[in-house]
Amino acid sequence: MDDVRRAQPALCVRPEPHPRPRPSSLAPSGEAIETALIQAGRALRRFYDGLPARAARGSLTEPVNAGIPLGVPGAPAGPPPAEIAELGRPLEDVLGEVLETRAALAECPPHPGYAAYVSGGGAFHGALAALVAHALNPYVTISACAPGLVEIEVAAVRWLCQLAGLPGGSGGILTSGGSMATLSAIAAARERHLGPGFLDGRLYASSEAHHCLAKAARYAGFPPEAVVEVPVDPATLRIDVAALEQAIAADRRAGRRPFLVTATAGTTSTGSVDDLDAVGAVARRERLWYHVDAAYGGAFRLTTRGRARLRGMETADSIVVDPHKSLCLPYGLGALVVRDPAALRVDHARAASYMPPGTQLDAADLSPELSRDFRGLMLWLPLAVLGVRPFRENLEDKLDLTCRLRDALVADTRLRLVAEPDLTIVAFSVSIGAGRAAEEDEATRALLAALNARGTIYVSGCTAGGRPRIRVCLLNPRLDSVRVEAWLVDLRRSLTDLLPAPAANSRSPVQ
Repeated sequence: MDDVRRAQPALCVRPEPHPRPRPSSLAPSGEAIETALIQAGRALRRFYDGLPARAARGSLTEPVNAGIPLGVPGAPAGPPPAEIAELGRPLEDVLGEVLETRAALAECPPHPGYAAYVSGGGAFHGALAALVAHALNPYVTISACAPGLVEIEVAAVRWLCQLAGLPGGSGGILTSGGSMATLSAIAAARERHLGPGFLDGRLYASSEAHHCLAKAARYAGFPPEAVVEVPVDPATLRIDVAALEQAIAADRRAGRRPFLVTATAGTTSTGSVDDLDAVGAVARRERLWYHVDAAYGGAFRLTTRGRARLRGMETADSIVVDPHKSLCLPYGLGALVVRDPAALRVDHARAASYMPPGTQLDAADLSPELSRDFRGLMLWLPLAVLGVRPFRENLEDKLDLTCRLRDALVADTRLRLVAEPDLTIVAFSVSIGAGRAAEEDEATRALLAALNARGTIYVSGCTAGGRPRIRVCLLNPRLDSVRVEAWLVDLRRSLTDLLPAPAANSRSPVQ
């Protein structure tokens, strides 16, 4: 052992007498911070002012032309890229590369023509809050480390509980998104209803439910067959409640243990909202944990129409709400709110000698995460500065736009709605005629490509009922009626290039 000690190099070498401290770039002066923020502000202003001239879809075909080497998956490790060197570069140059060159290769959710995926466009006050949160860099999962800032997180969660309609005494956690929130919900339900021997447990969700449910179940230790896929009503794409009841009964007869049922308040593909009242009634009757995935739809409870459509959500045991979706805040801000926070604490709370004394406010006892950012500020600060009204008004506006878009699509006999929109996602396809499904599918794909090539609004595709569809998601606060009307002109022109002019509309809007 002595030989081993002698062989190790000494860590501490006696320094020169009274060495002069060297300033660190990792701890800049207040003046340097202000200068950097001014440079960043100017760069961001140029970026936002230039958004209309950019492509919402980005250009994923130009990395070589832009002079940006992209890594090849599976390639052997090599030297670090040239831009990462011993000495840095001016901040303005680096920001220019990020905002002007590399960002051009990415989809652009803040773009006024972005209506592809469920992203609200990143309200700027959320980004400002993220900057402040990371500058403070507090430890907020243990309340003793930052009690005043933890109160902000608690207030943000309390507001989300009220938004979801949960009663007093409810609580929850802020997560990176719906996937982590779903994992915690399944873990809590597993502990409450199944205990240690849980492999015979069964959980239920519709065929339109988000795939994060199956992933979370696997992470929670369940085999793939534990997730029972329940069919949907083909006319509405909502969960078939009778089929749900039958599936639960069949599993009980087979000796399995049903423990959780999920309803979706706004599916990802078509925005369909399950009958939350009816699914909740099944869960209560069968004594199951009732989980609602309202990652996209939950914020619509701010509106009169949304509250009516989401009736029954307030009866759930756990609810996922993603403020980074319909509240238009930056990515990385999800939430799980629960009727009984003690159910989360059972599975997640742990003690350790190196941890400060815990309290009921410790987020670390409600979640798998111990170290994370101060994400509550990204919800609390925008609400504190702007108030709730702008968020409500944006959702009301997008509900109105959805109705206008729906009517315009129904008026053209060459198009077919997949289902009546429940919130602000509209899915449709080309309609040619009975017995011509293959031609319709080919034309739908071609129409999607043509629309995105025109670039007025960037929309996405999805599959519903086993067939390709075009999907428009209206959330972005920068997306207005003028641009939607211009896109409808593009739609008619593209349709005319593909198909004959429409005849008088005498059919049902949904086929």
